[in-house]
Amino acid sequence: MTRSRERTGLDEARDAVAEHARRLVADHLVAGTAGNLSVRVGDLVAVTPSGVPYDTMTGEDVCVVDLDGAVVDGALAPTSELPLHLLCYARHDARAVVHTHSAAAVALSLLRDDVPLVHYQTAIFGGAVAVAEYAPFGTDELAANVSAALAGRTAAVMRHHGTVVLAGSLRAAYDGAAHLEWLCDVWLRAAAVGSPRLLSPEQVTDVAERLRSYGQR
Repeated sequence: MTRSRERTGLDEARDAVAEHARRLVADHLVAGTAGNLSVRVGDLVAVTPSGVPYDTMTGEDVCVVDLDGAVVDGALAPTSELPLHLLCYARHDARAVVHTHSAAAVALSLLRDDVPLVHYQTAIFGGAVAVAEYAPFGTDELAANVSAALAGRTAAVMRHHGTVVLAGSLRAAYDGAAHLEWLCDVWLRAAAVGSPRLLSPEQVTDVAERLRSYGQR
């Protein structure tokens, strides 16, 4: 990739990060300046800054760091959850990471150790989504707990905290975060009035195979 093409790609990535950050607020997946997101471009990562209101964020506000976390572009400090993002890129082959503080997921994390197979959409994450044990935000301990919960999955719920979703693009990771919040809400609604019936792992595996040919080709 030439330097000019790399610069264009980074500028587009920063604009996309800002756009999706604004959506986090509009879609009620965060409150205030909570949550964060990033996308990888080559050996660099465009990531939301720390403590900046999302509803007015622009591409110029977005930080660019290398895979060791050193800031290479941008005037603002990156999110405090940068260790989590970098670990997702290093260990889980992510191309984009979305971290929310969505209410239903946090509520479920206080009650369960996973998001069970309440709907076939769990297939997009690889099955039931694990709940990572609590650790203070921004710590290596939290990043390690989430990494363990991501084993074999593309999403995890963080106890007393929120969610993290990985994907091959920022749009896919964002859509996954919205789907995960919906799944948590479905379980909460059903559990409020009874014992939810669940799909079997085999049924979810079947859906995963069907999804390979889903949509326009």
